[in-house]
Amino acid sequence: MIKAPPHPLAARKIPRQLRAAITLEAIFEATIQVLLSDGPTRLTTTRVAARAGVSVGTLYQYYPHKQALLYAITERYLGGIAEAVEKACRENQGASLTQMSDALVGAYWKAKTMRPNATRALYLVAAKVNTAALAETCAQRIEAAAAAMFASAPDAIFTDLTLVNRSLLTALFGAVRSVFTREVSPTFVEQVREELSLMCRSYLVAATVS
Repeated sequence: MIKAPPHPLAARKIPRQLRAAITLEAIFEATIQVLLSDGPTRLTTTRVAARAGVSVGTLYQYYPHKQALLYAITERYLGGIAEAVEKACRENQGASLTQMSDALVGAYWKAKTMRPNATRALYLVAAKVNTAALAETCAQRIEAAAAAMFASAPDAIFTDLTLVNRSLLTALFGAVRSVFTREVSPTFVEQVREELSLMCRSYLVAATVS
């Protein structure tokens, strides 16, 4: 279950009409752009509104301050990550264990690397706004989806699926975060992705009951 945001970070209203939804999309996109160009410390609602082509008053109709805006953009980003992984897990239920592993790693990696600069920017946001609850909700959704998928594997039985699943995801989350919080080359990033897939497949096979 997704928890409501802390009151000071809650949005003032939710868009109900298409025009309002388009305005909110522009605000979100502008927030990412300002984060990338100026960083979270220098980001202001005035700069975001100017980049989005809306008035500060319009932005304040939805978000009362910078922290609420950053919380909302993080919530949307993490929700998209969880949805992408959940979809891949549903589509691969009943597949082979190695196919499941590749699907999980591939979906998470793709979701995180689709806009790599935005991902880096939002890691920085976590230092400015308490988004721990959002991260936990995202992790729980991914964990539940992966567990359901692995439980359907026709070629694998685990003594403790919960432990195996959490260990795998801890390694996956940590490896991806490391890539985005360090200055590494694109070549190394792709190499990490290939090695990560290999490690996850090997771990799952090793963790099965023979």
